[in-house]
Amino acid sequence: MKHLEVTIMGQSYRLACPDGEQAELLAAAARVDGEMAAIRDKGRLKSRERIAVLAALNFADQLARGNGDAPASVAGQANPDSADLDALIRKLDQALSQDGRLL
Repeated sequence: MKHLEVTIMGQSYRLACPDGEQAELLAAAARVDGEMAAIRDKGRLKSRERIAVLAALNFADQLARGNGDAPASVAGQANPDSADLDALIRKLDQALSQDGRLL
């Protein structure tokens, strides 16, 4: 088992990685970093935690739709706009309504 250091949104993480899978882990970290940066750059969210949750939901949605290899995006769109993010945030707020609002 090897350890790799990756950077996601300027934060360094040391991750364990099975031998021979370094390239895959680096690629996954780059996808996560890219997705989180795209969400942050839309200017709607500032919290790293909220950005991470939204990015995770985007990836989960892609997997559920069978688009696991598609570029990171909201609902499979290459360039999500503010309306897409607002709709996803409303869904998150609805799902989290017992725990409090996302925004």
